Amino acid sequence: MKRRDLFKLSAGAVAGVAGAGVLTGCSSEPKSAPSVSSKKSSAARVVVVGGGPGGLSAAKTIKKTNPEIEVTLVEKNPNYSTCFASNWVFSDIFTMENITFNYKNVSGKHNVNVIHDEVTGVDPDAQTVRLANGKPLPYDRLVVSPGISFRWDMIEGHDERSTFMVPHAWKAGYETMMLKAQLNAMPEDGTMVLASPPNPFRCPPGPYERAGMIANYMQRNKPKAKLVILDAKDKFSKQGLFTAGWEEKYGFGTDNSIIEWVSKSNGGAVKQINPAKKTLTTVDGDVIKADVINYIPPQKANTTASRMGLVNASGWCPVNHETFESTLIPNIHVLGDASIAKPMPKSAFVADSQGMVCGRAVVALLGGTKTNATATFGNQCYSLIDSDYGISVAAGYKLDAQQNIKKTGGGLFPLDGNFKGEAKAARGWFAGMAGTMFN
Repeated sequence: MKRRDLFKLSAGAVAGVAGAGVLTGCSSEPKSAPSVSSKKSSAARVVVVGGGPGGLSAAKTIKKTNPEIEVTLVEKNPNYSTCFASNWVFSDIFTMENITFNYKNVSGKHNVNVIHDEVTGVDPDAQTVRLANGKPLPYDRLVVSPGISFRWDMIEGHDERSTFMVPHAWKAGYETMMLKAQLNAMPEDGTMVLASPPNPFRCPPGPYERAGMIANYMQRNKPKAKLVILDAKDKFSKQGLFTAGWEEKYGFGTDNSIIEWVSKSNGGAVKQINPAKKTLTTVDGDVIKADVINYIPPQKANTTASRMGLVNASGWCPVNHETFESTLIPNIHVLGDASIAKPMPKSAFVADSQGMVCGRAVVALLGGTKTNATATFGNQCYSLIDSDYGISVAAGYKLDAQQNIKKTGGGLFPLDGNFKGEAKAARGWFAGMAGTMFN
């Protein structure tokens, strides 16, 4: 399937940017029928929690579809650093300034009320969101796109308090800068260990793009250094494309390779970390000493979703895929990384795509009209192996008659071996994504 054809399937496609995507996810639950509000949409109030790709997409789609609806976006942080392209900071392709944005245009240009506060809970009977400032925020429909949190219960010796020694940098921002500083300070012949998490997790290709960016930095600045990937999986997204790039650029598979990948079957799963001693212990009992440790923990829906009662035993949020309304609490919609939407991956592009579908569904439900049972979705994901070597995957999705999400096609790129052109397209993809979110 050609990429332009896949692109037509994507409800969240960024105009003018050729795209890509990846596959992962977790099981869903039986869908509940969407509830319909009797309140007229012109008098309705919608609260959106989470100022990432999904939340912004939903908020702006609602306002664009019906400008009379009052939309309030609640986001704790006044500035947002994109997780997509944050790995480029490690290779000095980007700085933190390149991936950090604010919400001025969201409020000024799109007429969305923006509140910077933390959500502490929800009263679904009174239909109010509880904020840290103590003021209840009423809603007729609530959209929640909170992202991910981490499962510290699956590792010994390391938790959120010791991330200042062992940063995950899986939420772009301060920890990205911290890990970059540790990489810069590493001995010339040092060893860095990157521990990749089990599925499902945000941005499935992310750890392996990060490996390429770190190897690129080492190649230019610390050519005697080495990166070891300890993996909780036996295979990973875009594996063939990544390993081919690593072979060409970093000697992967040879005695002089900068990158070594250890799969789960070969003892790559980590069970314990000692942040003070900078050691990792695998499930096989091997103890590995590192100069820098980047442990990316197993993941679950953000604690905000847990506080709201939107999470099931899987650690994620079950939803009706036609509307993304929670199957646990009516009048609340959950999208993006926190939701269960197999086979779509947990990615920024998917969250944007879901936000458009959810936003239109919210407007329809508030107006008492039918929602779009034939909604389409898309994903695109670019990865850099070095500054001039890019790869990507594209995928389209749609709902079947039972409201299950089905993949409609997909492909790996570049088809013509033009990796330099793909790297250039990756930069355009980032500009399109960031521009869609914050302009």
